Amino acid sequence: MTRYTLITVLLVLASFVVQQFLPALTALHHSRVLLVQLVFLCAAVTVGQPAMLLLAFVCGFLWDAQCTVGAHGGDPEIYSQPVESLRFGYSILLFGAMGFLMQGIQPLFKQGKWYFSALLSGIAIFLYLAAEYLIITFVRGNFIFAKATALQMAYTSLLTMLFSPLVFWMLFGIASMCGHSINPEAAKKRRRHF
Repeated sequence: MTRYTLITVLLVLASFVVQQFLPALTALHHSRVLLVQLVFLCAAVTVGQPAMLLLAFVCGFLWDAQCTVGAHGGDPEIYSQPVESLRFGYSILLFGAMGFLMQGIQPLFKQGKWYFSALLSGIAIFLYLAAEYLIITFVRGNFIFAKATALQMAYTSLLTMLFSPLVFWMLFGIASMCGHSINPEAAKKRRRHF
């Protein structure tokens, strides 16, 4: 495992810690910045497929572990009716799907067009939230798609996407510190011009 991949795993772990301190914005339909998903998406486009799958497993496993309430449906003294919930491990599949989406535009990223990846990160976050919502409503057996839910997903995607240049800036810095080239074709073009 290269140093760059190891540091991106550590960056993902750090994003889990920081995510705990990011509040929901009540003025924007309780939307929030999904830092874990953003760091994963930005890192997924900079690494190879095996490293992306490792990151998807780590993110999905820890996301599910963090979101698990305990016993099915919570404490039976508080919750008299058990709530249908998603099974542990579904997030690994969702993270993997987002990672493959980002891997699809990796040739553009390697040419130095990182802004396409930044735009796609917002789209991928929206698709992630929509897929998660559809899975939850399927498990619960009732499909209700309110306007407030759509706005919350849209604002969350937009807010998260706005922070993607900062994450890419960090990843470029980490790559140069490790001597790892994450967009070799862009580096070749720069050398030809000089």
